[in-house]
Amino acid sequence: MASNEPTDLDWVQLRQEMGNTHHVESTRDKLVRKISENPFVPIGCFATAGALSYGLWSFRTGRRQMSQKMMRLRIVAQGFTITALVLGVMMTGKTIK
Repeated sequence: MASNEPTDLDWVQLRQEMGNTHHVESTRDKLVRKISENPFVPIGCFATAGALSYGLWSFRTGRRQMSQKMMRLRIVAQGFTITALVLGVMMTGKTIK
């Protein structure tokens, strides 16, 4: 009984037919492309990390009020990041269709 699944030879033939027409994207190129597609996600990530770091440092040095403010800012920054991520995925989904 013949199977419809591709064999190793089918993949070899496909690669030969494609030749050098496909582009392999490096990790750096992919990172630059993703940041340019949705720059608000990395901004939100850095804001979250900055607020968390400063909040922990403030807590360690005994500045409890500032630490509380930074932890609240961290939550806001996380919300911003998640919102930017979801909106970016939705926009990308609309352009693909």
